Amino acid sequence: MNRILLEIPEATGEELYFLERLLETCDQEQLSQFARIYRTRRRDPQNVLIFAVIGLFVIPGIQRLYLNKVLMAVLYLFTAGLCLIGSIIDIVNYKEMALEYNQAVAYEIIEYV
Repeated sequence: MNRILLEIPEATGEELYFLERLLETCDQEQLSQFARIYRTRRRDPQNVLIFAVIGLFVIPGIQRLYLNKVLMAVLYLFTAGLCLIGSIIDIVNYKEMALEYNQAVAYEIIEYV
């Protein structure tokens, strides 16, 4: 069975493929250390979708704040989600947004492991 999937069972699809390539040269100890940190900082795509829907109807930009994009969150807040168009686009692209955030986190963590 895939050793990445054993350490990070919630990773699927493109994220799993990305992690396999990123961690292919790591030994088991490095993989375990990476997984402990990554799992605490990783953003689940389903949560991004939930926040995007909340951002559409209640608090514009909360999905961007969840992904640590503070300036975009403020812009969305003051422009009503860029006149709702930006919020709708975020709902459609929630998986890509989560993957992009998770990849950045993985690159940051791999430097220290």
